[in-house]
Amino acid sequence: MSFAIIGGLLLNIGAYLTFKGKIYEAVAVYLFADICWIVMAWQRDDFWGMLSIIVGVTFGLLAFLKMKRGDMNKSLD
Repeated sequence: MSFAIIGGLLLNIGAYLTFKGKIYEAVAVYLFADICWIVMAWQRDDFWGMLSIIVGVTFGLLAFLKMKRGDMNKSLD
């Protein structure tokens, strides 16, 4: 099983957890999926792919920390 498949399965699990309202657990699963994709990009010597994934993970992690602290002042209304 490749890292792309494992990352895709983790993405689906994260989407299901998001649907169920378990946001913090979903973010943790998404981060594991991102790690799988970073490893996949590393194995293929895809520097730009790896860089773009790392930038996305960094922004996602910062948003997660901001949300966990309660600094997120946005709503869907």
